[in-house]
Amino acid sequence: MQPPDAGHRVPLYGLTRSELTELFQRWGLAQAHAGRLWNYLYLELAPTFDAMPELPDRVRARLAAETELLPLPVAQATDSSDGFTRKYLLTLADQKQIETVLMRFTGRVTACLSSQVGCAMGCVFCATGQMGYTRHLTPAEVVAQAVHVARALRSSASSQSQGVPSAGTRLRNVVLMGMGEPLHNYDAVLHAVDILRDPGGLALAGDRITLSTVGVVPGILRLAAERRSVNLAVSLHAATQPERMALVPVARTWPLDQLMAACRTYSEQTGRRIFYEWTLIEGQNDSPEQARTVGRLLRGMAAQVNLIPLNPTGGFAGIPTRPEAARIFQRILFEEFELPSTIRQRRGIDIAAGCGQLATADKSVES
Repeated sequence: MQPPDAGHRVPLYGLTRSELTELFQRWGLAQAHAGRLWNYLYLELAPTFDAMPELPDRVRARLAAETELLPLPVAQATDSSDGFTRKYLLTLADQKQIETVLMRFTGRVTACLSSQVGCAMGCVFCATGQMGYTRHLTPAEVVAQAVHVARALRSSASSQSQGVPSAGTRLRNVVLMGMGEPLHNYDAVLHAVDILRDPGGLALAGDRITLSTVGVVPGILRLAAERRSVNLAVSLHAATQPERMALVPVARTWPLDQLMAACRTYSEQTGRRIFYEWTLIEGQNDSPEQARTVGRLLRGMAAQVNLIPLNPTGGFAGIPTRPEAARIFQRILFEEFELPSTIRQRRGIDIAAGCGQLATADKSVES
């Protein structure tokens, strides 16, 4: 970790445990204080330095002067009608905004985190892609979203019961499927993943963290070379190059054959299967023949297909496939190609918190 520039506050949520220790060493402070601060950040989820009474006053004063806890003020929190989903509109230090989603399932909670303000990939059915790209998030801004959700869960559990939190009230699953393309912001996102995975912190297991990419081939190959222990989801949506270019403009940069070659390399080098995401759009990519094209494309690969009925956005005129068409599509994948698949359990569609629906009012795009 490089020393901060003059006048620059160190974002604590952007430091790994070893980087935090290095900071305290540079300051000439006891390493025990660094360990105690780490526990306050990730085990006690302390929101302010004043909520860290076991740190000496001089340590807290130094932290207040030279670091920041990076609060993410909630501009708006919206609950779905079924009570399973809450969407947060969070404000960053530069007043840009992002959306983060808390989703409850039976026995587990998932946080959907953003990796960028906006997105440069331009997928035609995605509200974030329709926004355009503003900037990358820092590692601290990614981690701070997870901490925000973990803190919200703890607060909710405390208000309902004084007992030990259940599996459904602790953050154990994170998907980087929110605003932005994670592999376009590779270094910051994977640095954040290292922090989230620290066994002495939020302690998220690698197989409970999923990065979703639209097909950034260099990022997939880098994940393979580094053998990162995270799940990879690839947004496919079409199984031929012309059809994919119509939905996913980045396919012009990284054509389908290059993408599939990168995916094969990833599976061979990591031994991990890939989750292929397929947004089902009625009359466009939901026919039985389309299912067979997908089957032929993925035949012999370590793959699972996640079928996602299109979620509506204002900038795309398509409509979601009918449930029966989705079931036929799924049946063909399994019966004819032995490809496992799931039909995505929908969460938060009524509050625009579903896949492809996240966006903010800030449409500004920086060059």
